[in-house]
Formats: sequence, C-alpha cells, structure tokens
Amino acid sequence: MSSAFPSPADPAADPAADPAADPASPAPVRVGLIGAGPWARDMHAPMLAAGPETTLTAVWARRPDAAATLARAHRAVVADSPEELFDRCEAVAFAVPPAVQAQLAVRAAQAGKALLLDKPLGADLAGARAVAEAVAAYGVVSQMVLTKRYHPATRDFLAAARRIEVTGARSCYLHGAFLGGEMATGWRLTEGALLDLGPHLLDLLDTAVGPIAALRATGDPRRWVELTCEHENGAVSQASLSGAVRLPRARTRVELLGPAQELTWDSEGASHRESWPLLRAEFAAAVRSGVPGPLDAARGLRLQELIAAAGRFLP
Repeated sequence: MSSAFPSPADPAADPAADPAADPASPAPVRVGLIGAGPWARDMHAPMLAAGPETTLTAVWARRPDAAATLARAHRAVVADSPEELFDRCEAVAFAVPPAVQAQLAVRAAQAGKALLLDKPLGADLAGARAVAEAVAAYGVVSQMVLTKRYHPATRDFLAAARRIEVTGARSCYLHGAFLGGEMATGWRLTEGALLDLGPHLLDLLDTAVGPIAALRATGDPRRWVELTCEHENGAVSQASLSGAVRLPRARTRVELLGPAQELTWDSEGASHRESWPLLRAEFAAAVRSGVPGPLDAARGLRLQELIAAAGRFLP
C-alpha cells in the first residue's frame, strides 16, 4: 500500500532522511500517549518516538511514576491530566484497558484529536459504539492498532485471498500469557480470549474469507473458545482462541481451503516490530490528509459487534 511518507530511516546516519531537512515533507504528527503499562512501553512509545512520521510529545497514565519513566525514556513530557495531554498533541494513542479507552477516547474526540485506538474498541458493545459515534460526530481521524494487519506478510496473504475461491477456513490464536506475567492483567483474566484475541482472528477471517453473516461460540473465554462463522458467500470458518495454554511461543494461523488451492498465513517468525513502519506511516498519512483508512473506529465497532454476537452463546 502506498504512503505519503518515505520508509523510516535513521536521521543521524543520513541527514537527508530527516523530514525536517526537506521542507516538502509533512511535519511529524505530534502524538500523546495514554497509558504506561507493558504494551505502551514495548510497542506504542518506541514506535511513535522512532518516527520520522510521528513524534511522541507527552505521556499520561494513572500511575504518574510509570508515566514519568516512559516519558523520560523517549524524551517526552509527563502530562498531569488527559486534558493537558490533549493540549500538547494533535493525535492521541491509547494503551489502556478497553473500558478506560472507551471513556477517554470520547473526550479526545471531543477535543478534536485524531485517535490511534487499541483493540478491543471498548469493554462492551455500548462502549465501542460510544467511541465510533464520537469519531463520526466530531469528524476526527481514527485508526485501530490491529498489529497483524500491518505486517507485510499479512498484506500479501490478504491480497492473495482476494484472488481465490474459499469454501472453508480454519484458524487459531493461542498462547499462555493469561497463565502469568505482565500481560495477565485484570480485564484479560476476567473477559478472556474472546475479547482480547477475538478481534485479531475475526478481522482476518472477515477480510480474507468474506463478511461474516452469523457466528456461534462454545467454551469458556478464560480457558478455550471455539467459534464457527458463516460468511455471506456461503463459506464456513472455524476459530480457536485461548490465552491459557502452555506453548513455546504464541501461535496464530489462518488456513483458507477451496476447490483450487490452499492458502495459509502463519505468524511463526513474525515480529510486531515489522508492523510498526506501516502502522505509523498510514496513521500519519491519515492524520495529515484527514481521510482514515479501512481500519478505523467503524471497523473496531464491526469487530465488537461480532464479539458481542459470539458472547451471547457463552457463560
């Protein structure tokens, strides 16, 4: 996918690669980060600070000490409140639990800020709908951080999927993060894999196979969930979700099968870092043009609607 920006480079190694050295280059988008937990530390902050399309200007978190540590590491300032953060940026990135994101994203949209939103959009359908409605009402740009969608291998897989006929699909997203460690957070342990991992697989299936028309679910979100999806084109897909199984590494896989050939996408060997340049460039391009891409808050709401539909079958 083309971008309004060049590929990221190291300005220190090549001054000509610095956008500030080229008056024709768009100014970096000034982004404030809400959250200072492990996902903010390991993904959002370094991605946004690396540039050249964005710069990290401020950090706010409910734990001021964590916000200060993260801000200091990336030469940003600490905001004393979300409103102070809004004043210091033109876009806001979120790395907080979904219920917190839903509340603060509405306030950021009201302040006229572009939104870089994590999945799921909200803790429930009402929260997700409030964010999507605020984005539409205030006319701000939004983009979902569905990291797998920005990986070059995923883009190649989805392009190939459009050229084949799919009869059925199998997929899984499995790991053991809920068994302990930094990612075993309260909302994940309470809500489980459907809300946390479901957006990724449902997004891939809805895109690669075709729009999902109906789905059913069995299992326990805190242990293992199995989804059966019926697509508008008549194809049927399966999705297995768990964050509570011991594996050497996380496993995400989608297999498309049909009368002509099998097409497979596998996350083995892929790194989130490989998704950062495209994610960052597409968000900055959307902010500068005022035109969001397909992975906007409306897409986040669509995924939340599918999650809610599946959740009606679960305890």
